[in-house]
Amino acid sequence: MTSPLRIAPDAVAAQLDDPVAPTLLDVRTPAEYETAHVPGSINVPLPLVHEHVETLAAALDGPVVLICQAGNRARTAHDALAAAGAEQLSVLDGGMNAHTAAGHPVRRGRRRWALERQVRLVVGGIVAGSVLASIRFPKARFLAGGIGAGLTLAAVTDSCAMGAALSALPYNRADQPVRLDDVLDVLRPATTGPARATANATANS
Repeated sequence: MTSPLRIAPDAVAAQLDDPVAPTLLDVRTPAEYETAHVPGSINVPLPLVHEHVETLAAALDGPVVLICQAGNRARTAHDALAAAGAEQLSVLDGGMNAHTAAGHPVRRGRRRWALERQVRLVVGGIVAGSVLASIRFPKARFLAGGIGAGLTLAAVTDSCAMGAALSALPYNRADQPVRLDDVLDVLRPATTGPARATANATANS
């Protein structure tokens, strides 16, 4: 799979005023999206992308910018959608972290931790706990080794099983679940130009 086209936050902000404005797909968890998102973006969590990738790829028309917290999940979504036939895909370079740091508008809601931060907390807690426990129970050190091996595998495969598991927890869900039909209702009427921009502005904003 070729590397996805990365687009800077400033370039995305400028394109939103173009006659053919891009569709903004935020592939983070509903809770992350609820905490802070680009106004007008549509929340399509990464598990939903994987589950219905062919349907979503067929519904996309025109330029699409994929957004996550730092860029990793957006690249994963890009690869899946591109393999299913979607075109004109790009990834927001640096994700929401870069968008926010650049001072662009953000719509905020109830604050919760980003998934990457949750993963760091859980991994760090397990490693630190197993090392401390190994003072009394020497075999506990193998748990820390297992976590290290898992992180190595995640880096090699550019995936994160722990992140996928944490995303399914109630903490990472919104009050209203994201349904495929709701996403398609927004994507299908939006073709190009003002119609697309209007649909983006009314979806999960």
